[in-house]
Amino acid sequence: MSRSLKKEAILNTAEALFYDHGFHAVGLKQIINESNVATMTLYNHFSSKEHLIEEILKNRESQYWSYLNSSVEEESHDPFLEIVEAHVKWLNDKGKKGCMFLRAIEEFNGTNNEIESIARNHKNKVLGHLRDLGQKKGYSNYEDIAFQIAVLLEGATSMAEIVGAQQAGNQALCMVETLLQAWRS
Repeated sequence: MSRSLKKEAILNTAEALFYDHGFHAVGLKQIINESNVATMTLYNHFSSKEHLIEEILKNRESQYWSYLNSSVEEESHDPFLEIVEAHVKWLNDKGKKGCMFLRAIEEFNGTNNEIESIARNHKNKVLGHLRDLGQKKGYSNYEDIAFQIAVLLEGATSMAEIVGAQQAGNQALCMVETLLQAWRS
């Protein structure tokens, strides 16, 4: 296995384990065993568990933005609908067990500034993107709209773990359509 494939195996295995069990519940030994790599291989790529988590969060954020950017046309008549649709696709593909960023904030709150910072920055970046989009679309209440869509996305993510991604996504789509009608009135 090449060096890059080994790193990818570590990242994929660690992401799945952290997502399924939490960051503190998974040790490096388990990641090494399930990745089928040597201890030194892991340390050649990541100097610590925290650095591994940081890279996983950065990669996950990049994947999330790929979903949004590939689905949302800013010149669209309803970019907020497209954002919710992209988020629902993300939930079905990658988010059936809740939000890894919120889990990072919960588990590292006040204990590791870089991990918590990456997670909080992701949430703030989403909110900022929604705010910018609302402003570009000419909504005078774009701040409120950004918060409402952010709450809708977070609620759908949270509920995906409880009722399933499909049902949570369907409800989120119904809600955004209702919101869009209200904003146009």
